Amino acid sequence: MLAFATNSILARLALSGAHIDPLAYTGIRLVSGAVVLAAIAWLRSARSRRPRLGEMGSRLGAASLLLYATTFSIAYGMVGAGPGALILFASVQIGMLGWSVARGDRPAPLEWTGMGVALAALAYLLSPGLVAPSLIGSLLMIVAGLSWGAYCLVGGASRSPMLDTAGNFIRCVPIGVVLIVGGAITMQPDARGLSYALASGALASGLGYIIWYGVLPRLARTTAAIVQLTVPAIAAAGGVVFIDEPLTRRLLIASAGIVGGVALAMAAAERRKRSRPASAGVVR
Repeated sequence: MLAFATNSILARLALSGAHIDPLAYTGIRLVSGAVVLAAIAWLRSARSRRPRLGEMGSRLGAASLLLYATTFSIAYGMVGAGPGALILFASVQIGMLGWSVARGDRPAPLEWTGMGVALAALAYLLSPGLVAPSLIGSLLMIVAGLSWGAYCLVGGASRSPMLDTAGNFIRCVPIGVVLIVGGAITMQPDARGLSYALASGALASGLGYIIWYGVLPRLARTTAAIVQLTVPAIAAAGGVVFIDEPLTRRLLIASAGIVGGVALAMAAAERRKRSRPASAGVVR
């Protein structure tokens, strides 16, 4: 979770200070992440048959990853680390719930209540005012969150998440190179911008995803979901410490509403799914 929150902090450090163009930042993040993930995937498969790119990831997964990374970077030129991570997190969870409902899932009343609270808190965070985050930046972050939710849904049935993640990053490399060139033409990046982008791609994204997928099988589904609730709080704390961003009352109230509402919905959904086999008389 520290790695995921660090992505928000690094992006804000690089882009709020105009150290690098958002497109170049995105390209470097994708390319450096692909290098790290490809190297580890190659080492892990050294004793067995090495998979080909066509067996790793998918075009849809890569497209979702690319859209997420691009809108994420552009948004962080306008939105603070804490609000940005909170909007991203809320959009991911709300988008995935919306998809499950569209597919025929019927959430319990307590789940609707939790997501209603989260939506109300998100609306409060984005409502006009002196401390409201940029509307355009917020909308871009919502697109980033929905894209990341789509990426999670695409990879939900993956039997090898690490290999598929590596494949998706590798598929993004050609466009990543184009983004680097285009961004460098628009704005010459300095050493700090380059270092932040490389750290985001190679460490926070590449190694961060590997660590997460390594521990995920050892965590209960509820535990994994609840652990992810800490990301916006860590990002907000990092924004205060490293970027000197204000911790406003609006952000605190919205954080409590969004995180609390999503936690309530997650707990209710897990209870409903656990009770369904028993009530239906199904034995697993």
